[in-house]
Amino acid sequence: MIIVAITGASGVIYGLKVLEALHDLGKETGLVMTDPAKIILDYELGLEEKHLKSLATEYYDADDLTASINSGSCLFESMVIVPCTMKTLSAIAHGYANNAVTRAADVSLKERRKLVLVPRETPLRSIHLENMLKVSNEGGIILPAMPGFYHRPQNMDDISNFIAGKVLDVLNIDHDLFKRWDGENL
Repeated sequence: MIIVAITGASGVIYGLKVLEALHDLGKETGLVMTDPAKIILDYELGLEEKHLKSLATEYYDADDLTASINSGSCLFESMVIVPCTMKTLSAIAHGYANNAVTRAADVSLKERRKLVLVPRETPLRSIHLENMLKVSNEGGIILPAMPGFYHRPQNMDDISNFIAGKVLDVLNIDHDLFKRWDGENL
């Protein structure tokens, strides 16, 4: 199972696109959403939590510290936090596992499972960069929401699919969410 956590940063479309792609590929997923993420989901996309729940195999309440994903004995294969707030990043970098998102991330790192964080903030403070480095030094993958434009995106879907595709690349999952650079002039 791949855990997809969505936190309350702008850019929840990236989390939606990752979840949709995994669903379409028949991958087993567990979804965790923070309360601020639910507010941003409605504000940015006009969607309710139930829409995202329908794309996931399992749903975990972010406030439930007894959820199975909070234990190393739960054998999920990887975790993606998309988008990842600076608050969540800081908690992970400092081992502050105060909810199901940060605790499952803690489990990912301690069990040496793949953890992908998609921070969505700009500009960055030095402490943000230091926290990213801390997580990276422990094996986490920092995948900022920085879309490429060599595939000549035509709309918001093209841009958000690029980031979702990069997440799937890191998870070693084949997809066709964007046109890859082939070394030729486009």
